[in-house]
Amino acid sequence: MRKLLITLLFFTFTAIGLLSFVKRNSADVYRSLYFSRLDEFISEQNKLLRIIEAAHLSSGNDLKRIREQIILARVQLKKADFWLRYFEPTIYKKINGPLPVEWETEVFEKFEKPYKREGAGLTLAFLYLEEDNPGKDSLFSLVSEASIALKAYLADSIAGQLATYHHFYLCNRLYLLNLAAIYTTGFECPDAQSIIPELREMMNAVREIYTDFNLAFPGKSLGESYLELYNKAIAFVNEQQDDYEKFDHYRFIRDYVNPLYRLNQQMILGYKVATKSMVDYSINKSAASIFSKELYFGQNEKGIFLRVSDSAALREIDRLGKLLFYDPILSANNQRSCASCHKPDQFFTDTISVSAPAFNKSSVLPRNTPTLVNAIYNHLLMADGKHISLTEQVKGVVFNPLEMAGKEKEILKKVMSCPDYKSGFEKLLAFTPAEEEISINHLASAITYYYGKFSRYQSLFDESMNKEAELNDEAKKGFNVFMSKAQCATCHFVPQFNGVKPPYVGSEFEVLGVPENSSFSSISDDLGRYLVNPAKETLHAFRTGSLRNSMHTAPYMHNGVFKTMDEVIDFYDAGGGIGKGLHLSNQTLGEDSLHLTSYEKKWLLAFLSALDEKIVFEKAPEKLPKSNNIVLNKRKVGGIY
Repeated sequence: MRKLLITLLFFTFTAIGLLSFVKRNSADVYRSLYFSRLDEFISEQNKLLRIIEAAHLSSGNDLKRIREQIILARVQLKKADFWLRYFEPTIYKKINGPLPVEWETEVFEKFEKPYKREGAGLTLAFLYLEEDNPGKDSLFSLVSEASIALKAYLADSIAGQLATYHHFYLCNRLYLLNLAAIYTTGFECPDAQSIIPELREMMNAVREIYTDFNLAFPGKSLGESYLELYNKAIAFVNEQQDDYEKFDHYRFIRDYVNPLYRLNQQMILGYKVATKSMVDYSINKSAASIFSKELYFGQNEKGIFLRVSDSAALREIDRLGKLLFYDPILSANNQRSCASCHKPDQFFTDTISVSAPAFNKSSVLPRNTPTLVNAIYNHLLMADGKHISLTEQVKGVVFNPLEMAGKEKEILKKVMSCPDYKSGFEKLLAFTPAEEEISINHLASAITYYYGKFSRYQSLFDESMNKEAELNDEAKKGFNVFMSKAQCATCHFVPQFNGVKPPYVGSEFEVLGVPENSSFSSISDDLGRYLVNPAKETLHAFRTGSLRNSMHTAPYMHNGVFKTMDEVIDFYDAGGGIGKGLHLSNQTLGEDSLHLTSYEKKWLLAFLSALDEKIVFEKAPEKLPKSNNIVLNKRKVGGIY
């Protein structure tokens, strides 16, 4: 059966791939290159299938041959990656999926149940060979699924995009983002020794794509300044050692990738590039830098006021939102406010308590208080991804009997008993014509708009990447360790250093094996993402948070088990929960020690400090709006507990 499948795949793809008869003139040279790259990749895939078919997996020599052929096939994949990863990112997971199963919910699927996506392809095949007693049928299946998936890229629905210039600049944008975020980190390359060699092959292959595109679309071509800088980027990579731990990730991104991104963005605007792909849903075409806080949009902090652009109205929304943030009127006992747990002078978290007091005052909440700063860059919110919007998150807290125990009708009645709130929101009602009366959504949206503005600040690292400031050598070294040996960047992606990777349409979750206590006697009993989406892969999985301002947001992890960043680094260095002797079957964090030196840990801390943002926090309001209900006028700014 496998021989028949190989034969069918070979003749099918060869027949489709015989498009070399297409004359390489200026009109079709670019399209021809696309099909020839696919043909070359398909050829290497077929060779791999034949080798697997003839191999004995108990033979060291046969295993070596398979690994060598996977590496050769990966080189051909990288030569076409420019198109494949953009055109069909879901199908791409069958060709080079990083995980056997993924449950991440994409931004355009937020209102649907999470999808189970099974991966296959070269990365998983390579990793499978590292397991004890790999089976030939399973290995063959991983590779053959990739070969079958490739057929989609030959269909007119995808290949037809090559007829216009629009797709090219969007493919190139994703390519540049991935140069910054994943191609040099080992995120989807299982062989550390191949990361930089693959990078060289890919960059040279993309240069040929650039050349043929310019021939095919001379009126919409890449400019000379872009091509000149790209050639310098290739020269820089060629000068680097093959060891990705010694690769200068900092200079590569700052001096080449980010400036190239800026030029590509200018061409996207200048050529009026249009997209029909959901992959581009989040990315802002006007952001001129990868390290702009406007690069992508994860959440709408305006909520129900999304269409409001009037400056006076926005100032009023901000004013009301600030008052409500500090006002315990939203709680059932008028003693607890948003600021009770999310303390603005502590980066909108609580650095004093492992867990905040519960509403009943006699117990504590099950999780550590997350910072609200940069929450707008997550597609899913809370440690378990329970909420899909900031507005829903606010309501979830306000109505939660463990937190504020509020009731919607009672809250609205109390808030509207305050003339200042009532008149303010009545004026704003004109900006939400679909709403006939003031609702809890107006209140929640004002709150999210207020605290959302504190996510717009830059860090010293951002400024250095934009060549507006200089970073010290220790922080530069720390970033390079972060991107390579420490493997941090395989989960915390540039530029927000959270679990949202290019093209920034989904939030990732990881199983780290976080302990219940610092003695590592047992794993935390918090089920994490499993509570929202029950599956064996989601058990004890938590959303990857941003590392921005992390030096100011201790204690760490969902349960606040680690008091210092040194403890966090030591935990990762040891191999997470499994490395510390805990037992769990689905840990996604590598369980082997990273063998970080004391110097490398010191450099990591220097880099993390460079991610501190220069936020200008505001003082709490001096007083709260008066109510017509005299009992409510005993409220304290920020609440009592």
